[in-house]
Amino acid sequence: MRLQTKLIHGGISEDATTGAVSVPIYQTSTYRQEKVGQHKGYEYSRSGNPTRHALEELIAALEGGVKGFAFASGLAGIHATLTLFKSGGHILLGNDVYGGTFRLFSQVLSKTGLTYTLIDSSESAQIQAALQPNTKALYLETPSNPLLKITDLKKCAALAKEHGLVTIVDNTFATPYLQNPLELGADIVVHSATKYLGGHSDVVAGLVTTNSPKLAQEIGFLQNAIGGVLGPQDSWLIQRGIKTLAVRMQAHGKNALGVARFLQAHPKVDKVYYPGLESHPHHALAKSQMRGFGGMLSFTLKDEAQAAPFIERLKIFTLAESLGGVESLVSVPALMTHACIPKEQRLKAGVSDGLVRLSVGIEDMEDLIEDLDQALKG
Repeated sequence: MRLQTKLIHGGISEDATTGAVSVPIYQTSTYRQEKVGQHKGYEYSRSGNPTRHALEELIAALEGGVKGFAFASGLAGIHATLTLFKSGGHILLGNDVYGGTFRLFSQVLSKTGLTYTLIDSSESAQIQAALQPNTKALYLETPSNPLLKITDLKKCAALAKEHGLVTIVDNTFATPYLQNPLELGADIVVHSATKYLGGHSDVVAGLVTTNSPKLAQEIGFLQNAIGGVLGPQDSWLIQRGIKTLAVRMQAHGKNALGVARFLQAHPKVDKVYYPGLESHPHHALAKSQMRGFGGMLSFTLKDEAQAAPFIERLKIFTLAESLGGVESLVSVPALMTHACIPKEQRLKAGVSDGLVRLSVGIEDMEDLIEDLDQALKG
């Protein structure tokens, strides 16, 4: 089954009992047991729910995992995944990851005795140099948020295996439609399903999958023990969103490339970060490990003081956090999604106060370009 078909028919895509082509929403907290200790596969909805199970089977099928796990948010999934590692362990973390991920490391996991080192994961030499005897995992985003850096997953995963590390990849920006990290050597894939997988800015969710039976068993235990599971209504919404992922990602990518080219040629724009541009330093790598370049881009103005006035003049792009919905969004990472990262670290990673991030939606491309143009003219 090819990927675009698998998005619609993969996993559990219909109800075996009634033949319904949409998996029912099992809005229940518990299940009748025929005898003491004898049930029909479900006993309590934190431990398992048929609607959630259908979504979990789907993400595993799309990413090539042995089992999937659905959580109440992307961060809940990341937290459960990182709980695999014991106190005293050390993690290598990309230096421009999502601010919420950094906050989880710096303000929560650090209290449990887990340490981390920030690296530019697009430079494999930095990974090698940062290794410690107690390093347990490599946590990557590619493309990264918000600088759209591309990490060589094959190279990094091979290096990680050489040193006995677990490779975890946040595949939110690319989605399974554009990139499959497990096929490139990663061990675990995480998603903020709130974004492109849901695709309509109406649900918050997280998904995790792995191709390791051992890791799957451990993550499954943690999902149930910690309890941050996704509810059945939200599970249904994410599965419904995934059915249109292919056509949406095609539209996002086409629009983003058009917008990136417009911005690159504009006299008021200093730098554009989009891996689909041939000028991007990792364009060739992105082309080799992705099937497209996605709908996210960032840029800076030559006069960074004009970033806020520019944003406030936009009419179609909505100033809001999040990304990946059908509507176009704009944000200033330093003041919004990455505000929890200390300024010194942000600047060192290249996230300036004037960096503007766009989540390019699926509206008419000319309308988006005209909106950007009028806002740049002032």
